[in-house]
Amino acid sequence: MTKQLLLGQTIGFSGNPLLQDWSDTVNFDSAGAVLIERERIQAIGPADRLRTAHPDAKVTDYGNAVISAGFVDAHMHYPQTGIIASWGKQLIDWLNTYTFPEESRFENADYAADVAERTLDLALANGTTTLTSFCTIHPASVDAFFTAASARDMAVVAGKTCMDRNAPDNLRDTVQSAYDDSKALLNKWHKAGRANYAITPRFSPTSTPEQLEALGALWAEHPDCLMQTHLSEQLPEIAWVQELFPDARDYLDTYEAFGLLGEKGLYGHAIHLTPREIDRLKETGAAVVHCPTSNTFIGSGLFDLMGLAKAGLSIGLATDTGGGSSFSMLRTMAAAYEIGQLKGTAIHPAQLLWLATEGSAQALHMSGEIGHLGVGAMADLTIIDLASTPAIAQRTDRANDIWEAVFATIMMGDDRAIKDVWVAGKSRTA
Repeated sequence: MTKQLLLGQTIGFSGNPLLQDWSDTVNFDSAGAVLIERERIQAIGPADRLRTAHPDAKVTDYGNAVISAGFVDAHMHYPQTGIIASWGKQLIDWLNTYTFPEESRFENADYAADVAERTLDLALANGTTTLTSFCTIHPASVDAFFTAASARDMAVVAGKTCMDRNAPDNLRDTVQSAYDDSKALLNKWHKAGRANYAITPRFSPTSTPEQLEALGALWAEHPDCLMQTHLSEQLPEIAWVQELFPDARDYLDTYEAFGLLGEKGLYGHAIHLTPREIDRLKETGAAVVHCPTSNTFIGSGLFDLMGLAKAGLSIGLATDTGGGSSFSMLRTMAAAYEIGQLKGTAIHPAQLLWLATEGSAQALHMSGEIGHLGVGAMADLTIIDLASTPAIAQRTDRANDIWEAVFATIMMGDDRAIKDVWVAGKSRTA
């Protein structure tokens, strides 16, 4: 197989910039190169040295563009692609008005396949090489997503969404069917190629205690799988959970009591956490996922990124499409910065880029495999043009260092800033 040598400005990380001085964690080379062979990164270093060492490699020169690990979206809903940016009130109203009617269409396998392909192509166009998605209650929706991802050689995480109450009749499964369908899909797809299955109760209000218990039992049988759900997104939602589970100590306890709290748990939003919940998430090694565009779009609240990081929680970053209002992880990073400002912390662009790559990969327990610009990682790469629009280009021209240039693209960039995307060692524009 032909060696590929990519030239540009390389940015990678050797540590967590949320916990250390960011400058101690960054590996930056303004004239760097990445060597790819057999789908993986074989070497990273100065362009001149790698060109001399590998004269047989096919060279792609990206000039001043940044070569980064591909973006990793740690929480989204591919069935909501068609309803993104729909006007609404808050969470429950939005679910009833837009989400549930749209998700009912995914019983149709052809419709599910069309949306899955469109979602993955939109993600790739925005530099996202891994998606973590909720599907619908329909097994066909899961098959469609994993099939489309396999055709694109993408590493993805997904699972059948389970709901047996507080949802329309045509979107409810049962305790038994949730267990049986999830188990069958898990056996079919988990670790098939680059696919990873996640056991997926939507959230406590739409599952009876019996269904949560059944899914907890399934997770205990397959502890190598991830489990994804929602946690403490909005205050009215938390009050509803308290009504539905009067004996629970808090929202997290509605999962913990049924075996749905663990190291490989992914808890989306996690805005309004109690001290006990923070302590238990840390103790178990579970991850929370920051969904900034969704949190502002639906009016949920301000996620305490730096506070939770300092408390020792693993944190991923996500678009939460379609509650989130953009497919772009650049826009998602920008929203995380804006929320950070409202919480009193100016998050550095290195920290934002780490969250969108290494941080999300860590939350998914895929560190070193995806979201990583390092030897041995899969060659899932995003090439970022730092002068993609006239407005960005004029700011980049005035930048005093790489981070001023990167920050301008984070704050103003969109899919036009994505010069190229590599998935499993292959360019999407080749």
